[in-house]
Amino acid sequence: MSLTCVAGLGVSGTAVARVLAERGERVVVVEAVEGERQLAAAAELARVGVETRFGEMAVPEGATRLVTTGWAPHHPLIAAALESGVEVVGEVELAWRLRPAQAAPWLALTGTNGKTTAVRMLTAILLAAGRKALAVGNVGVPVVRAVAEPYEVLAVELSSFQLHWSSTLAPHAAAILNIAPDHLDWHGSMRAYAEAKGRIYERAGTVIYNADDPEATRLAAPYPGAVGFTLRVPRSGQIGVVEDLLVDRAFVDDPVEAAEELATLADVRPFAPHNVANALAAAALARSLGVPSEAVSRGLRDFVPDPHRLAHVDRIDEVDYIDDSKATNPHAAAAALASYASIVWVAGGQLKGADVDDLVRQAAPRLRAAVLLGVDRARIAEAIARHAPNVPVVDIADRDTGAMERAVTEAARLASAGDTVLLSPSGASLDMFANYPARGEAFARAVRELRLRREHGR
Repeated sequence: MSLTCVAGLGVSGTAVARVLAERGERVVVVEAVEGERQLAAAAELARVGVETRFGEMAVPEGATRLVTTGWAPHHPLIAAALESGVEVVGEVELAWRLRPAQAAPWLALTGTNGKTTAVRMLTAILLAAGRKALAVGNVGVPVVRAVAEPYEVLAVELSSFQLHWSSTLAPHAAAILNIAPDHLDWHGSMRAYAEAKGRIYERAGTVIYNADDPEATRLAAPYPGAVGFTLRVPRSGQIGVVEDLLVDRAFVDDPVEAAEELATLADVRPFAPHNVANALAAAALARSLGVPSEAVSRGLRDFVPDPHRLAHVDRIDEVDYIDDSKATNPHAAAAALASYASIVWVAGGQLKGADVDDLVRQAAPRLRAAVLLGVDRARIAEAIARHAPNVPVVDIADRDTGAMERAVTEAARLASAGDTVLLSPSGASLDMFANYPARGEAFARAVRELRLRREHGR
């Protein structure tokens, strides 16, 4: 019996090990951390015959395949497997290979930002059309668990890590939302990162791309009949915006002469230009499967935005407080900063090698002040000094549990009526918080405490 090695006891790794064991395969999981959660997961897997080896980052003898859930090629375990000729595949690639006959089609999307919002919009549209659909992949539910279930269609969010380790998947349609520098420490270069994203197109039935994004457009260029989406008036073969309408000139009988209204801008929540682009991508993917236009508008209205994505926390003394903690890179923060006219910016965290000069240069006319915290805050401060030297900056050096409260207090002091205090960090959160939701919750908690102080005159 062949042996499969699974890298790690994360959500996807655990799902892979269980699925393979239930198929009668021999599985060994290797895991570096022997923590409480990992021990519990190993105990559960032991019940279905899966062996877990803690601490030993080595490919088990006799393994013919290693399944990774996002580990980089330079990780010692992955590098050793590749060097010894062991096949390395990702969880998504494995899921594709395990699909049963007459499996549900995949509508897949990737991008630097907006993936989760777009895939949830897509799922809402599919459900509005009466399709039994599920959002899977990087959005939370491992694909390997979903492929054997009786769904009519899977809405699949894919990261660059997952795509790097995928070689045969062929979705019914695939979309790239945008491409901007991110995860360069993982991929090694911007080009390698972009090429990993571009793998989503290689076997796709319909290629869908952001016609307003140069890199996404470049990646789609080799594919005849690719469908663009744009915030401008759409050309033939595109989906776009005409006045206050989302309009389809791609999935209609006569794309040259005809167009079909899909929804209104008012159907897109929260309204912001980048969210309109997400809605257009979701609509294009759904339309590739024949979903009617009325389901697009109904699905967008039914969609409930996830927390920490331009979430309105409160309005205090005519100042709005917005939680956009999900903005974990400069491209995401740029979209948020473009959505408000006068901003006190709360930013900082782990920049992961990304440059913030363009972000600050573009946002400079909208910045009223900035409050910076986190490990890479000095790099943001330097960019503000270069491109917005008149913008006051407050540096929060502390990293304890009260740092966010101090940041919100300083932001409130700097803000005037009509301003927006915007938490849009442009960096990852792990230098100070468990994850980006914890960072957003700390911000919201600090805003609530600010309101209490104001109401009691303190």
